[in-house]
Parts: sequence; C-alpha cells; structure tokens
Amino acid sequence: MPLFLPNYATLKTLSVGLTALLLLGCELNGAQSTPVAPPDFGPNVLIMDPAMASEEIQQRLDKLFKQQEANQFGPERYAVLFKPGVYHNKVKLGFYTQLLGLGQFPDEVMLQGGIRVEAAWHGGDATQNFWRSVENLSVTPDNGTMQWAVSQAAPLRRIHVRGNMLLDDDGGWSSGGFIADSLIDQQVNSGTQQQWLTRNASLGSWTNQNWNMVFVGVEHAPAGDQWPTPPYTVVEETPVVREKPFLTIDHQGQYSVVVPALQKNSHGISWQAKNTPAKVIPLSQFYIAKAATDTAITLNAALAKGKHVLLTPGIYQLNAPVEVTQPNTVVLGLGIATLMPVAGNAALKVADVDGVSIGGILFDAGAQNSEVLLQVGDNKRDLRHADNPISLHDTFFRVGGAHVGNATQSVIIHSNDVIGDNLWVWRGDHGDGIGWNVNTSKHGIVVNGDHVTMYGLFVEHFHGYQTVWNGEHGSVYFYQSEAPYDVPDQASWMNGEVNGFASYKVADHVTHHQATGMGVYCFFNDNPSVKLNSAVEAPKGANIRFNHITSVSLGGTGEISHVLNDLGERANDQNYVARLRDQ
Repeated sequence: MPLFLPNYATLKTLSVGLTALLLLGCELNGAQSTPVAPPDFGPNVLIMDPAMASEEIQQRLDKLFKQQEANQFGPERYAVLFKPGVYHNKVKLGFYTQLLGLGQFPDEVMLQGGIRVEAAWHGGDATQNFWRSVENLSVTPDNGTMQWAVSQAAPLRRIHVRGNMLLDDDGGWSSGGFIADSLIDQQVNSGTQQQWLTRNASLGSWTNQNWNMVFVGVEHAPAGDQWPTPPYTVVEETPVVREKPFLTIDHQGQYSVVVPALQKNSHGISWQAKNTPAKVIPLSQFYIAKAATDTAITLNAALAKGKHVLLTPGIYQLNAPVEVTQPNTVVLGLGIATLMPVAGNAALKVADVDGVSIGGILFDAGAQNSEVLLQVGDNKRDLRHADNPISLHDTFFRVGGAHVGNATQSVIIHSNDVIGDNLWVWRGDHGDGIGWNVNTSKHGIVVNGDHVTMYGLFVEHFHGYQTVWNGEHGSVYFYQSEAPYDVPDQASWMNGEVNGFASYKVADHVTHHQATGMGVYCFFNDNPSVKLNSAVEAPKGANIRFNHITSVSLGGTGEISHVLNDLGERANDQNYVARLRDQ
C-alpha cells in the first residue's frame, strides 16, 4: 500500500515538534545527537547546505557553469543537490548538470535569485541547449523572470516558479521542450520555441507559439479550440501517468527515494494535495553506483540481490547489458548519468515485470553496432501491467555526436502498458562521428507492446522510420520529429518506390491507435531536392485517430509531400507549413 506524504505545512509542523522533543531528550539524558554520515555520491555530486556562506555556494556554481556552459559533448557529468532551506544565489546552468532540491515538496528549497539558461555560447541560438534538468525546488527570479532557453533533453519537473518564465534567448531559435508537475505563478512566454509539451502543470498564463504547443492535464492552459491559429492542442486530463522518482533527505540526514503512485485522469500538479500517495524507499536499499569502478557485472550483482540502483554522474562503459529482472525496481540516474555499450550489446534490458521505474539516463551508442540500446520486455506477450506499469522518465538516446555510434534501434518496447514520459531519441546531426554512412541507425523507437502511452516523444534523424508502432491501443501526447538532414540524394532514401520513410509509422495490422499534437519537420541540407512522401503513415479505421498534425519544411529546404498518408498539403519552399486537424 502506498504511503502518504504530508503536505509542506504539516511536514514543517511535525518537524518542528519532533526537533523539540529530540532536543529535550538530549538535555534530559545529557546526550548529543549524532549526525548521520552522508552517502558517498562521489566527487561529481555537489551538496549545498543553507548553512554554507552564499559566497561559497556562488563560487562553486559559477565555476561549474564556466566549465559546462559550452561543453556539449564532453565526458563530465554533475548533480547539484540542495538541502531544504533558503539560498540567495543565481544559478546559470550548463550541459550535463542537474539541479535537485532534496525536500519532500518543491517549496522546501527556495532559490532566491533564480535559475538561468541562455545561449550566449551559441550566438543566442538555443537549438543545441540539451542535456540538463531542474527538479523539486522553487525559484524566485531576481528580475521576475526565469529564463529557460533550451531544446530537447532539458526537462523541468516539480518546480515552483515564483514569477514569469521565458523559453528563448533574445529571439534566437529554440526547439524544446518539457515541463511536468510544476507551478508557474505568472506568465510563460514560449518565445521562438518551435514546439513544447506542458503536462500536469498549473500556469498563470501562456503567451506565444510557433508550430506545436501541447498541454495535457494543465490548469489554466490557453484555449485550444482555435487550432491551428494559434496552434495550441489542449487535453483536459492526463489519462494515466506516474511521476518520476526523486531523491529526498529528512531532518536527520537520512536519504530516501520517493516513487509517486500511479495517477489516472489527473489534472494539475500532484504535490499541492494534502496527501500525496507515494512509496518511500530508504537509500540503504539502493546500490550507489560509480562510473569509475562499476561494470555490468557489479550492477547486475546488486540488482540480483534485490537492490535498486542509483547511478551517480559519469559515463558507464558496459560490455554486457544491465538487466533489471525484479518487479518495482528503480534505476535512477543523477547528473545525466550515461550508459554506453562497448561490445555491440544492449545497455539496459528490463524484464516483463510490474512497476519498474527508469529515469534520468542518457543512452549513448558505442562504435560497435548494438541491435538495441534499451529493451523493455523480452518479447511480445499478453501479460498486462495496467495497475502497476513500467515507466520511463527523462530517458535520452544518442547515436553519434560525442563519438562514432551505431545502433540498429535505440529503443524496443515489448511489454504492455508501458508509460513513456519525455524521451528524446536522437541520431546525431552534428558533433563527432557524424555522416550518412558513419553513425548508422535504422529506427529510433519500435513499440510492440499494447496499451503503451507516451507523453513527449521526440525522435530524430534515423535512416528508416523514426518511430514504428506495432502494438494495439497505443496513445501519444505530443510528438516531435525531424527527418535525417544528411540524405545525400533521393535514390539513397527510398522505401521501395516511395520517397523516403515516414517519421511515424503505424503498422498495417493495427486497429486501435491515437496520437495528439504531432510535428514532423524536414531540413535536407545536403540535398534540398530530396522529398519525403508523407510525415505519418497509418492504416485507415474507425479507431485510428490523429489530432493536430503539422509538417514543416525548415527554411523550405526539402519537401514533405503529404501530412498523413496521401492527405494534406505540401510543405516546401513555397509553403513552409502544412497541417491536418482531425483524421
């Protein structure tokens, strides 16, 4: 049975009372309380305490940002943990850096000064501001506005912004993004953002738009009845979701991981309720992994003993897959922890069991081709997990960019009822190890399981179909995809006699499927004469439903001839954007 976490006011009252009793006991017995030794998270986890001098905290944060501001493909990874309290600091956030509040609720950690992500390192263009995150704290921006100019793989979760938010940098392009379970007191200005998913949030208001702005289970979402002018897609309730597990500390210094309970038909944030259902797992039940010393052997040994796994920041080179076989296991990454197969193996395999939660991990393909990087379930079965599904949170995949990488598919989902919550699946289009015949990959994600639900599915640049959906009763809320940029010529990219491979392919045998808020883009910069026949391919049927699909030729560089099957206008150099409302 889930535990119930008290709200912040109750928790504070209980904490004060308990502290007084403990102090009284010490005085009566003449004893001193013994502080709990902190866990060994390794050198790349920085723990901030409100008792520290603000100047010391600021120096550490500034030094970290200076190192990570433009470190797009570097090996360094960091997590910054804030113990409950008030901090008078301004945080600039660079690559591979995660900010985490350690309270039970966001308002227990208050950053009085703000958090800022800008794109000065890239000339104001934020389309490459990836791989960073903020979770479980409140922010009071000193100028009234929190700037979060990001693109993919830069989620915000369980945050309270006491002011406004701006999602671009002085008009430079940005291509995000994801906010979940968060409260923004005033206005969110999306600026130049090409697309954005807001899920289970509460907003003051929202302004601006571009092509595909999706709101699912959001309080005070903008009106969505005038799509595509503006292009707001609004879904009142989130059908089924489990929020991402998060790390906390209590007043005695004991660490735990909180696993929120499954929610159905939810609206707004989870943590304003008086009692938030969740399971609390002491950190003693976790194996704290270190990239410098841990291997697939040590990680699998810990998992076989029934341990959960906390991956501290770093790059874990694996010559065999990490295998999760026990139900309800949590594998949680800190600081964009990275799993990299080095022997043509999968990085992580999850058995077809109940309640596994995977979150905060970057899967980075190795030079030797892997058939898959993440596999969920061994094969397609009839076993259901509707009451306790497997969930994937902030799981990111990269094929090329930091180095040569190859993977036939990045993700295969065989299990039923899986929930995906912010996945970016990316065949690199810039960096090292990039080229049509260099970082090769057929598909981004293949879904074989039934009743799989995705919130925020970003899949880009693969050689074949970006997404292949073979399972029944699939649901997607927000989809963003780009065709491969580097197609050398049309003859090199043909699906039989059809020009190119659709981004989103629903198998011909599927009879039940629905997707809402989709954007598919092309930018054939190596050969602008290349054409993609259709952004989305799917069988026709009464229970196959698509709502609000947009195709875009970025700068008119190439053509998407149809939006869905043979429907919809061309997106090309004469007509950049094409749309279909409901099909």
